[in-house]
Amino acid sequence: MELNDHVEKIESRLAELETELEDPKIYGDQKKYRELTREYNRVKQLVVLGREYRKLGIEIEKNQSLLELEAEDSELTPLVREEIAGLTNSRDEVTKALRIGILPPDPADSRNTILEIRAGAGGSESALFAADLYRMFERYAERRKWDIEVLDSSSSDLKGFREIVFMIRGDDVFRRLKYESGVHRVQRVPVTEAQGRVHTSTATVAVLPEAQEVDVEIRPEDIEVSVCRASGPGGQGVNTTDSAVQIQHRESGLIVRCADGRSQQQNKVKALTILRSRLLERKQAEEEARYAAQRKAQVGAGERNERIRTYNFPQNRVTDHRIDFTLYNLSELMAGDLDTVIDPLMAHDLEERLVEAIS
Repeated sequence: MELNDHVEKIESRLAELETELEDPKIYGDQKKYRELTREYNRVKQLVVLGREYRKLGIEIEKNQSLLELEAEDSELTPLVREEIAGLTNSRDEVTKALRIGILPPDPADSRNTILEIRAGAGGSESALFAADLYRMFERYAERRKWDIEVLDSSSSDLKGFREIVFMIRGDDVFRRLKYESGVHRVQRVPVTEAQGRVHTSTATVAVLPEAQEVDVEIRPEDIEVSVCRASGPGGQGVNTTDSAVQIQHRESGLIVRCADGRSQQQNKVKALTILRSRLLERKQAEEEARYAAQRKAQVGAGERNERIRTYNFPQNRVTDHRIDFTLYNLSELMAGDLDTVIDPLMAHDLEERLVEAIS
């Protein structure tokens, strides 16, 4: 589909929205009214860009026609060519903004996000790497002024994590972190290696947008809740009461356990938050699977068993295999400089979506 065709569709949609918003009945449904208002504001901006795109195209054509009429040695020729160049640059900028605006926004992009990091292949070294990944995300959250809260964790020896689940709250959290979902591979000399050999280990990262109650309904009869004494170092308050909560979702078979809170109620709320997000992810994955044969998979939407990135410590190298992108800034990355790999992933994803939208 040509860009001008998209502009016509946008103008038609604006007219439809204006008609819907003029209907007094819309005020009876405030949720729909807010949704239409947000869409109206977005589409109105696109219409302005579309009209500017057409206007610049007409101006370019006029100057090109004038250039054809002028003799090669005419005094006006350099001026006309300079005018065409300026108009073309302006249209390129408008075209870029218009193409980006055509893409429908992902409503999950602005949501808080739950990350689940689990040790994979590699024994104790894998658990240590899981802890390193957690600290990497923690430092990245600090850089972006996001809030982070641990929901559940299972420690290993040597201060590693067999599993850690945490929430990150802030602006555009899921928009940036959704590309982190997958298998992360590390190559380095473990602290337990006496002969200095490089080992390869893995950890998996799941990135889930926080689900709202309207997204996934969990009825009391759908779950089975059990409590037990939380484990931890001796003498801690978590050991003195049955505060750990485990929730099993009967239909899906999903089980969530939470013990990091100081009370049963806190842990139950956290466990339900995790369960709701996992159910939403499963629902979205099922919908994605239905259309997978009809459209190209997006960056970051690969299966969990797909290796997405390698962290090579001896060479200070990090490679993202989805876009064949390599940097030699691993120490900075582990210190929270994740934008150096996330920005290229976002740019690649955007270009892929634009190709689909325009084609």
